[in-house]
Amino acid sequence: MKRINEYRKLFGSEKETTLKELKTTYRNLVKEWHPDKFQQDDEKAAEAEVMGRTIIDGYHFLVSISPETITKGKEDYVTSIASGVEDFKHKSMLLEVTFMDGNTFEYFGVNKNLFSKYLNADKPYRFGKRNIFNSFTYRKSKKGSL
Repeated sequence: MKRINEYRKLFGSEKETTLKELKTTYRNLVKEWHPDKFQQDDEKAAEAEVMGRTIIDGYHFLVSISPETITKGKEDYVTSIASGVEDFKHKSMLLEVTFMDGNTFEYFGVNKNLFSKYLNADKPYRFGKRNIFNSFTYRKSKKGSL
């Protein structure tokens, strides 16, 4: 969640930003922080280099969790979660789940308590479907090879 909030703050966006608005903001930020705008000796040149990478990472990340992207990939997502869970990792508030079809999704905001319930559930897959997979902000982080 921290990562989402940081990137939204950088882009000055609300939760429901369209891809068109996001792209416009991205272009404006890239123009503002482009390293070629600063001279080699300028102390802002190094900062512009870092900001440029951050802006690009933020843009790709926000596009991946946007409602339009989620809607576009919904059919593939449903197929992935129906294939069953192959592996998972939890760190901080991020749950990374690899499904049997090879696709990996990140779920943001999954706290330790909910993750413990997931681990201890009689049927973890069913618990995940009911309480995590369709309830949290997610994005595809790795494409399956199948």
